[in-house]
Amino acid sequence: MDFFKNLISSALGTFIAIGLFFVFMFVFFAGSIALLEQEDFEVEIDEKTVLVLDTSKPIFDREPQDFSFFDALEIESAGFGLNTILPALEMASNDEKIIGISIKNMSAAGGTSNLIALRNGLKKFKESGKFIKAYSDGYTQSDYFLASIADSVFVHPEGLVDFRGLSAEVMYYKSAQEKSGITMEVIRQGKYKSAVEPYLFDKMSNENRIQIKTILNDVWSEMVDDISDSRGIDVKKLNVLADNLAGKNANSALKHSLVDGIVTQRKYDEKIKEIDEDVEFINLASYLNVPNSKKIKSSNRIAVVYAEGPIIYGEGSTEVIGSGKLVRTLKSIGKKDNIKAVVIRVNSPGGSAFASELIWEEIEELKKNKSVVVSMGNVAASGGYYISAGADEIVAMPTTITGSIGVLGTLPNFNKIATRWGVNAEQVMTNKQSMGYSPFEPVSNDFRNEVKSSIKQIYDTFLKRVSNGRGISKEEVHEIAQGRVWSGKKAKEIGLIDHLGGIDIALERASKLADIEDYKISVYPKYIEDLETIYEELFSGPFGKIKDKLPSEIEMIFDSEKSLLTKKEIIQARIPYTLNIR
Repeated sequence: MDFFKNLISSALGTFIAIGLFFVFMFVFFAGSIALLEQEDFEVEIDEKTVLVLDTSKPIFDREPQDFSFFDALEIESAGFGLNTILPALEMASNDEKIIGISIKNMSAAGGTSNLIALRNGLKKFKESGKFIKAYSDGYTQSDYFLASIADSVFVHPEGLVDFRGLSAEVMYYKSAQEKSGITMEVIRQGKYKSAVEPYLFDKMSNENRIQIKTILNDVWSEMVDDISDSRGIDVKKLNVLADNLAGKNANSALKHSLVDGIVTQRKYDEKIKEIDEDVEFINLASYLNVPNSKKIKSSNRIAVVYAEGPIIYGEGSTEVIGSGKLVRTLKSIGKKDNIKAVVIRVNSPGGSAFASELIWEEIEELKKNKSVVVSMGNVAASGGYYISAGADEIVAMPTTITGSIGVLGTLPNFNKIATRWGVNAEQVMTNKQSMGYSPFEPVSNDFRNEVKSSIKQIYDTFLKRVSNGRGISKEEVHEIAQGRVWSGKKAKEIGLIDHLGGIDIALERASKLADIEDYKISVYPKYIEDLETIYEELFSGPFGKIKDKLPSEIEMIFDSEKSLLTKKEIIQARIPYTLNIR
């Protein structure tokens, strides 16, 4: 009887495995075919067409490159990239068949600097004489900032405009560490290097409060200036409206001119159709497949290299800057004669100091025969600034978070909780320093001094890189460094960047430095996902992304486990915190 049970269960398991395999292969090949068809698919549009901009998906620097069967089968899209949206808006402004834009399904996400870049693209479209209208069931602050560029802003009768100003919250864990027995051993260089502050204190330091307050004020100033310009409301009055929550309901928002009308979505659609009885609609995804009439015949190229995510020593991915992949990419670009200049789009909080140095070295080599301009996105701080410092010119948005020129070391320690639970780790060594660091023992003075020495050396190198790249003395760099974070606006005032603007300004500067007028853009790095990665996307389930949802200070505990394996990852050039502006 047991024999037959085992036989049946084995056969059943085999059939299930074969079935899952064929399902996977079907999805993979169907998705691949859909992607191939999408590449050759061209769309024709009618006269009097309105471009519908759905902002319910995040706005990235670069169109998502990872293979996704959801994208391929048109089930779900991860989001759009500025590298496709902005050219599409420029094309639409010159397209006689496009008469205007309708912004709908507001849920703007992607970072303040990216939203400003998108808003600027919409502003240029509006300057072509075409209309922009916006509708939402309810506006978050980011939604409203983007929608305020429209000629007319509409909200649902039961909706609101959440216009209240900016805030940031940082959690502190000193007491929690003492109670749990799990601590983070931290060593830092620079009085503003507050990435480790949550582990050392229960309250925010004055230095940290100053820099966060300064950044919030700079970002808010940029936002209200733009809203004031579009809505014709004085900046002082906008701040009063924010303090009094003037957008708390639709009627109040209309009364205080935050919106132009209160309608349902159905009524809004009817208003658009009233513009012309023959009006047609096209969404952005479809419009991206409309052939561009503007043809560039030049053989000249400007390479745009996207460096996005934390910096690691290794290969990386579309969401992580790996020194190995990026260095090889830069080497390859250096050998291509038709590439006359390079724009490196940096959107990174930093990471491995050693990996940052390797990337910096390769950029220096690239500069010997090509002009290099850095375009900073939402954040280009610490290691993100390290790899930017040597560029011929640096361009950043006014709201870019940058600077954070400082170094830190973090190590998780379980000595207290191990002692509490009766766990004892014994070590056997051949030499005095053989052990180095054990997470089950208190950090020895010898090891702490060893890490301090390395941090001091790397910080000194960091200062030299910035000093040489920006043409200011090392002493001056130290005064504006020490881990302090700056907005792009302040960074220009103190000499850390050259120009304010988006990637369009960076391309202008790169073409001027290379002395070329007409050029095509080549995008790097190239990513090819293997079957294992695709399989993981399909079947890993929701739990693989749990770490991404944690507060940055908790996430750092997970990341620091690498430091137990390699000394290259102990010392970090990393932004003090993830600034969640709400």
